[in-house]
Order: sequence, then C-alpha cells, then structure tokens
Amino acid sequence: MEFEVLILGSDVNAYYMARCTHEAYNIKPYMLINSKLQFTTHSRIINHIYNNKLWDENSFVEAIRNFSSEHKDKKIVVISSNETYAQFLVKNKDKFDNNILFNYPNLDITNSLINKELFYKTYSNSVLSFPKTLYIKPSEFNIKLIDFSYPIIIKPANVIAFNHIEFHGKKKIYKVNDESELLESIKNIQNSTYNDTLIIQEYIPGDDSYLFDSVVYSNKNCEVKLVSFAQIGLQEHNPSMVGNAAVVINGYNSFKIDTTSIVEDIKNFMNSISYSGFAEFDLKYDERDGKFKVLEINARQGRCSYYICPLGFNLVKILVDDLVYNKKMDFKYLNKKSMLTFVKKSIIKKYIKNYDYKKEALQLYKKSVNPLKYSKDFSLYRMYLYMRRDKNYRNSYKNYDW
Repeated sequence: MEFEVLILGSDVNAYYMARCTHEAYNIKPYMLINSKLQFTTHSRIINHIYNNKLWDENSFVEAIRNFSSEHKDKKIVVISSNETYAQFLVKNKDKFDNNILFNYPNLDITNSLINKELFYKTYSNSVLSFPKTLYIKPSEFNIKLIDFSYPIIIKPANVIAFNHIEFHGKKKIYKVNDESELLESIKNIQNSTYNDTLIIQEYIPGDDSYLFDSVVYSNKNCEVKLVSFAQIGLQEHNPSMVGNAAVVINGYNSFKIDTTSIVEDIKNFMNSISYSGFAEFDLKYDERDGKFKVLEINARQGRCSYYICPLGFNLVKILVDDLVYNKKMDFKYLNKKSMLTFVKKSIIKKYIKNYDYKKEALQLYKKSVNPLKYSKDFSLYRMYLYMRRDKNYRNSYKNYDW
C-alpha cells in the first residue's frame, strides 16, 4: 500500500521526523511549513510546502484538505511537531478524507495535557506524582499567596497563548531566587497581553542530571506498546529554550535507582486514560522523598525523542506500521543504552555537573546521535549551520545558568 508522510512544522522535532521517514523508507516526506527555519529549509530530504496562514485553524484545515485531494490515491500519515497543529487535527478530524491518518488522543485528553492548570488538577489523584503547585491570574497576584521556599518556578498554564506573544523579560520557564526576582517576573507578565493562569511551583532541588525523559507510544487502540526512560545530563540554558534536553542517555541513571516502578506507573497511567499516539514525559527526581515528579506530558513526540531510533524503534515506522499496515506490536520497555546530544564534547566536559553522568556521556560520545546531523542530508551550507549552532551553544552556556 502506497503512502505519503506529511509533517506539520519546521523545527528540530519536524526535521528529525523527516529524517526518520528518509531512514526508514528512503523517501522524501512533505513538510507543511508556516515559517522558514534553516535546518529544514536547507534540507535535501524534504518536500517543502509553504503556507503562512497555518496558525489560523480554518486555513490549516483547508491546507490539509488540499494536500489530501492532491494525493487521494495514497494514504497520508500526518505528524505534528507541536501542540497547536495536533489540537487542530483532533478538533477537525471529521472534516478530513479517509486517506488522512494520524494518531493523537481525543480532544478532552489533548486539552488536559496542553493546558497545564487542567493537567495538574485533572490528574492530581492518579498514580503519578507532581510538584506542589499554585494557580494564579497575573492580574490577581498577591505575594502573600506564595508559601514555598525559594527558588520557585513560574510558567504559563496556557502554553499555546504564551508562545504566540512577545514581551520584555519573556522566558519559557522562570526560576526565581528571591522576592525581588518574583515581583519583576510577575510585573513583566502583567505588562504583556497574557492574562491566563500562571503555574507557581516548588523548585525540586538538583542540577540538570535530576531531569528524566520518557517516550511513550500507544497504538490506535489505546494500548501502550513502548516506554523508554532516559536521564538528562544537560538541558538548554537559553531562557527561551530551558526545559529542552541537550544531552540525554536512555537506559542509564547515575543515581542507581530502580526505575521499574515509575515505568510501570507511566504505562498504567496512559492505559487508564485511553491515550493514543506518542507522548513525552518530563520528570525530575526528588531526592527528598525518592519520587519522580512529573513536570509535564507533551501530547506528541518530544524534541529529543529521536534517541529511541538507535535502539531499533524508528518513530515514523512505528506510526506507519500501526496506521497503514495494521501491524501488531508487543509491549517493549526500552532499557538499553542510547545517547543523544545536541552539543559537542567540550560542552559536556565543561557544563555537566554530575561527575558520574559526565564520565558515562564522554564514553558514549562516539556512538551518540545528533538528530540534526544526518549523513545523507549533508551540504557545505548545512556544515556552516552546524558550526554556527555550536557557537551559539557555547555562548548560551557561557552566559546563562540554571
């Protein structure tokens, strides 16, 4: 059965899903792009379709329908690289032809994961553990409401709305160390157009190596078929990118903790809510009580989820086997070692604080993967982009701490 792959978005996530397509089937996927980002724009393995109205829901639906009619003799596997497009797909699934195939949870589940206030409140009594959390409106902020010790975390509940605005002092996540930083951060947000809920949380102690990542795949019948569990050694430190992993090792944890229980909890939780599709769990290990606290769940593959590919689990092939060929898949816990890094060895040596993790990362470095560096998509211009990206990373870690 012939099929096409249509990827929505143009970021790192979108690029490596294109790479997965090319690696698995030696075909060039189509990529529906709202804005031109260099690593996808200057790629030889992608068929680009530009549409600067994709953030508008009606225009988005029209673009999908047009692509469907142009390829009506083939099945079309649609993959989103962000929450907005995933939400548009789910909301409008009845408007698409039968050749449009995708695997995302229903709208109620999608919304409960995208909106962080709804997320924490909906699943507070589940098998998962969460940081202590408060919910406030910027316009209703009162310093007396805060009863956590510093540092504390501030982040938007409505991530989609927050991502679509710009203002002075904007950060993806705010880590504030004292009352003056708290008041300054809140003031900047109050002066913006964002007036939805803010999440205020306790800060779980520990450097970047206390962060963990889990990739989950549930098939179209809402059965969990794959779970990974990886330790992050270094996250990005640029204020606009904090929370994104820069170095991650699957099947390893420097704390020598038995992760069987948390993996089972993740599997049981996803089955209990009848989830379908890829998801990414962001967690942090809390040494105070020995629990993994869930920071968020992304209703899609994550920015660093490519690390499961070297383990023999190509993300696009998983989707195609499920949606196009209806292949059965046995449950698999991915516990073998695999390392992904966006940064060079010099960054690992200098900025990873956990000695045991650093030692392991340096040993695995030669066998590691960088989702952006694909030998079959090489050019002199892409080499220039790699060099410029490496320089930006050096400056970012030099100038920003977390």
